[in-house]
Amino acid sequence: MIQSCHYYYAERYFQPFLINRVNVSNMHKENTGDAPSPPSSRVRHHRKRNTDFVAGTGKPNGSNLLVNDRSKYKSFLIRAYSTLWMIGGFALIVYLGHLYITAMVVVIQIFMARELFNLLRRTHEDKQLPGFRLLNWHFFFTAMLFVYGRILSQRLVNTVTPDKVLYRLVTSLIKYHMAICYSLYISGFVWFILTLKKKMYKYQFSQYAWTHMILIVVFTQSSFTVANIFEGIFWFLLPASLIVINDIFAYICGFFFGRTPLIKLSPKKTWEGFIGASITTMVSAFLLANIMGRFLWLTCPREDLSTGWLQCDPGPLFKQETHALPGWISNWLPWKEISVLPVQWHALCLGLFASIIAPFGGFFASGFKRAFKVKDFGDSIPGHGGITDRMDCQMVMAVFAYIYHQSFVVPQSLSVDKLLEQIITSLTLEEQQALFMKLGQMLQEKVIGS
Repeated sequence: MIQSCHYYYAERYFQPFLINRVNVSNMHKENTGDAPSPPSSRVRHHRKRNTDFVAGTGKPNGSNLLVNDRSKYKSFLIRAYSTLWMIGGFALIVYLGHLYITAMVVVIQIFMARELFNLLRRTHEDKQLPGFRLLNWHFFFTAMLFVYGRILSQRLVNTVTPDKVLYRLVTSLIKYHMAICYSLYISGFVWFILTLKKKMYKYQFSQYAWTHMILIVVFTQSSFTVANIFEGIFWFLLPASLIVINDIFAYICGFFFGRTPLIKLSPKKTWEGFIGASITTMVSAFLLANIMGRFLWLTCPREDLSTGWLQCDPGPLFKQETHALPGWISNWLPWKEISVLPVQWHALCLGLFASIIAPFGGFFASGFKRAFKVKDFGDSIPGHGGITDRMDCQMVMAVFAYIYHQSFVVPQSLSVDKLLEQIITSLTLEEQQALFMKLGQMLQEKVIGS
């Protein structure tokens, strides 16, 4: 009886700190006859094991780095094969144009939402709440209608302007766009309240909060990507390419040279990979901006939703400037001057952000996965995990690229195009005609007065 009591209390006390049940049986043997080990050494041992578990490694420090991974070459080949397919498909979609890139972004957002919705799903609870999963998607597509309606409304108007019937229909929808989206959201809110079920409140409210977190943190950030696309594919392609380059070279440098762990949230990330990727990303930003800036297809903004080839004046940012090299540099080089595009200096800022700040999106995702004890968000991409695993840094970068472009690249003064855009979207046809007549009278009076 005394022995069984000893075993019960020993198991109850040490269970949270043990990894396997062999240690429990050993303790039972100690209680039945062997001399027990000193309590102090046992406690120190369990604390160490507990620390390893929290860190998420389960191995001695540094033993899970890529350079020490015995199967690293197999995983490297799988990852490289998937990367080549993704880059090839991505290049084809970029060639097809703005609408196809936008469609790709929408598909990626849907897959990301699916992966994240499934993260907190419980089959037993969902069976007791028929139709509850549809509520998540109702909020998702309502948010999609609201965000993309705001971003693409003017371009949709420009597309249907020649057709009077479509023009009136579209302008009416745009006018009531916010009211429509709000009505859809409120209907989802009422739907949620009516489906509340006794003993399921906590699960339902956690799903409601989880859905809104996905919409705010994931969907809203990634939607800035579409805004960048229509400002010119350049402002989407360059930031996205820099994240891909940074990710690839962080993996390669860590694969061959990584020895010093960078952050506990991602045990395989190393300082060698971080520094090597940063240098490569900065150099790539400067060179890629010069290459991409020479193609009108990439630099011209798209003002409608058509798919035709673009012709425009790219502006001074994409026109070459010649700079003389200082004497101490030209003495070591075969040329005395260099030609650069002004946008290359902006590209260095994008490259700096992609190197230093954007990786923290990946660290955030790593901590998130550790909180839910999952290795990846999904398994849709061999060697990479899920779509969300590849888009964590892209979301952070997309927001920065949009804010940087609007703050430091786009002229702050109102242009004729912007004024016309506001007139077309804000005034009815009769009001536009009245404005035209008044403007004509004012100009005529100025001409006569001069």
